[in-house]
Order: sequence, then structure tokens, then C-alpha cells
Amino acid sequence: MDRFPIPTAILFLIATFVALVSGGRDITGDLLRLPSQASRFFQSPAAADDNNEGTRWAILIAGSNGYWNYRHQADVCHAYQLLRKGGLKEENIVVFMYDDIASNEENPRPGVIINSPHGDDVYKGVPKDYVGEDVTVNNFFAALLGNKSAVTGGSGKVVDSGPNDHIFIYYSDHGGPGVLGMPTNPYLYASDLIEVLKKKHASGTYKSLVFYLEACESGSIFEGLLPEGLNIYATTAANAEESSWGTYCPGEYPSPPPEYETCLGDLYSVAWMEDSDIHNLRTETLHQQYELVKERTMNGNSIYGSHVMQYGDIGLSKDNLFLYLGTNPANDNFTFVDKNSLVPPTKAVNQRDADLIHFWDKFRKAPEGSPRKAAAEKQVLEAMSHRMHIDDSMKLVGKLLFGIEKGQEVLSSVRPAGLPLVDDWDCLKTLVRTFETHCGSLSQYGMKHMRSFANFCNAGIQKEQMAEASAQACVSIPASSWSSLHRGFSA
Repeated sequence: MDRFPIPTAILFLIATFVALVSGGRDITGDLLRLPSQASRFFQSPAAADDNNEGTRWAILIAGSNGYWNYRHQADVCHAYQLLRKGGLKEENIVVFMYDDIASNEENPRPGVIINSPHGDDVYKGVPKDYVGEDVTVNNFFAALLGNKSAVTGGSGKVVDSGPNDHIFIYYSDHGGPGVLGMPTNPYLYASDLIEVLKKKHASGTYKSLVFYLEACESGSIFEGLLPEGLNIYATTAANAEESSWGTYCPGEYPSPPPEYETCLGDLYSVAWMEDSDIHNLRTETLHQQYELVKERTMNGNSIYGSHVMQYGDIGLSKDNLFLYLGTNPANDNFTFVDKNSLVPPTKAVNQRDADLIHFWDKFRKAPEGSPRKAAAEKQVLEAMSHRMHIDDSMKLVGKLLFGIEKGQEVLSSVRPAGLPLVDDWDCLKTLVRTFETHCGSLSQYGMKHMRSFANFCNAGIQKEQMAEASAQACVSIPASSWSSLHRGFSA
């Protein structure tokens, strides 16, 4: 790739950074109300006994790798500590994370991961069930189904649940319409996840299941796909059409400690966990937490926040959180307050732009003329080049398939709410593989274009047509690591 002149690159970096982190707002008085704790005085002994029925299980997944994605593994480690304090046993919590953050050379506190600016280490004691190349879609599905024979690598731990048990699944990563990222290929597609959830239900090996999902366009994973009647309640960080947001990022208030050059958490994720950290969860319901998290994640507006959604069997939201997360005994004597100290940040960062925040902050702080400054410049230019390549290639493919005027319309079309992203998921995967064959990997950024591939399928485009258009749009695959197919296709 041709290098830009250094002054131009610097101006470009500054402009990008300002655009990304601008949008602060006055949050004076913008406080959230906590759920009433009055129900603790009216809970019958029978209700208390019901809460103790069955075993609690959990699967925690960080679907990314790379230090710029620090926040996803921080989220998952925090969730693990919360569940352990709540009384869940280590043997009942299955953890998926690449595990390349704590000992990363970029980490200013080796062996330590934090999820908030003044937070404690959340990494210590987290089991390494599935790390590195063992963090795969197939291993996740096998673990959820309790199928030990289908697991490859890792600890072999699975959810060996029974009919009276309760399961909690939490996933944090990048996503796109109908897809969730993984640090290995292929990615996790909504149709496959729903089929596995249906299979788990058919096996009769749980009483109820709660799924918390942090990702861009995460609503598209369940919208029009997750039926009622499976005893599954899901909430998502965003609706089917919008980004989710990173938080505790450089340039925000509160900011991470100055030695950190990355976002420490995600807005939806820290909202539900910081709420759970301070409450007696025997007396707070899923619905009450949903309302609190929705308000905090909205961040006071729809530009620098997202719309938390709920799907599936909404009736389950009347359950107490204790049924899934347990509760920290230290919170048993929690005193009700009418104001929430968990104030939204003044700024938030689009999940897809958090890598640029890291590269910029790294560049800004590095000594002039140092190898570190040159490396940071190279990283941001390669990332931006990849984005331009994917965006331009998709625009050209759209024009080649549908014409100059209609192409953009097809690329950006959104189906009415309540409908699934695509009618033929096999077609979607085929078109993605075909595009990547000629244009290179979509990577985490390129997942944003998954709706365009879905629209191609809904319009009747076949593999041969996609291959011809992609070959014309992409003369060659860029040499950067973002475009490399050495890990395979994302579908």
C-alpha cells in the first residue's frame, strides 16, 4: 500500500479522532432509578425455595482478539467474577476467550485486566476453558448442548444441565446484521444459533435460559427468528440496525487510567454488570434490570447510545436475577436509594471505531520518531485502507449487480421490523464466501455489510452473478492482515 505523507497522515488521524470522540453531552441530573427492594419483605418461604430449585449454569464468550478489543475480554472476566461472587461454582461456568490481553505487551499492567477506570483486577482466577484457536463456533455449540464428544481442544467443560436447571449466556464482541464475530473463522450466524437453541430446548435439559448479547446490530440475531415457547429470554445491546458502543475510552469522562490506550468496557455490558454488582439480586427482576440498562445504554440520545431490546419469552423477565446470576451476600442488606450512582459517560465510542481510538492514542503518546509511533501510524493507515477497500468494493458490486441508481438502494435497504434479515441463510453464507474469495476477508469491520449480502439474496442474486461482480470489483486482495484469508472464510 502506498504510504501517505506523514503530515497528511497526522491531519487525517486527528480529524478521525475528533469525529469519533466528539458528541459529549451534559448529563447533569441524568440519573437512573434503582428497582424497589420492597419485595424482599413480602417474599414467601415457598418463593425463596423456588429460587433454589435446579442448578445455575453459565457460558461466557468474548468473541474477539487483539489488544484494541481489550474491552470484550474485560467484560467476560468481570461477568465471571460477578457469577462467582453470586455463588455459581467454577465447574458450572464455561469461559470462552482468546486470552491474549492480560500478558499482551501493550497491557500497562501485566497479568491484570480491568473493566472500569478504578476497577479491580477481573482476570485473576478466570478459568481457561477455551482459549486461542479453541474459541470456535462449534465448541460453543457443543458446550451449550452438553456434547463433550463434539468438543475440540480446551478443558472439555460443557453445560451438563438437567430439566430443572437455569442457564445464563453472555456474549461480548463485534457483530453485524445476522452475524456475531469470533476470533476464529467462521463467524457465528443467527440461523445456526437459533437452531442450536431449539435443539437445546428439545432435549429438555433446562427450565429457563437467559441470553445477554453485546454486539452491533445484535437485535438482528433474534428479531423474527427466536420464537416464543422455548423458555428463552434475550436482551441485546442494540436493535437490528444500529451499533453498540464502547465505554471508558480515551477521551471520555470517566477516562481509563492515562497509561491505557484502549476502551475498558462496553456500554450495555458495564451497565448490567455494574447494576448487578451493587444489588441484592434476590429482589431485582430481569425486567427491572432491563429497564435500567436500557436507560443507561441509551445515553440520553440515539446518536451516542443504542436501543436495548428484548426478545423471546418476555414473561420470564419477571424472574429474579438471582435465579441466573446468584447474588453476592455482601449485598443482602442493600438499602434502597431513589437515585442511581451509575451515571452514563459523557461520550461513547462506536464499537467499530474503538480500534482507531486505540491506534490514535498509541500514536499520540509515542515519542516523535520512535518505532512505536511508526508502528501506530502503520496500524491506523492499514485499518483505514481496509475499510475503504471493503466499502468501495461493496458499492461497486452493488452497481454491477443492480445498476448505478438502484445499486445503493439495494445495499442499504432494511426490512420491516419483525422480519428476519434474510430468507435463505445458506445463500447469505455462499455470497459472503464468494465475495471474500475475490476481495479478501470482511474482518470485524466488514460485518457491517452483512445486510447488503442479505439483500442480494432476497433479490434473487445467485453465486455465479456474485462471483462475476466481485471479480470485476476486486482486481486483487490487499496484502494487509485485515484482508488476509489465512484463517479461512467468515462464513
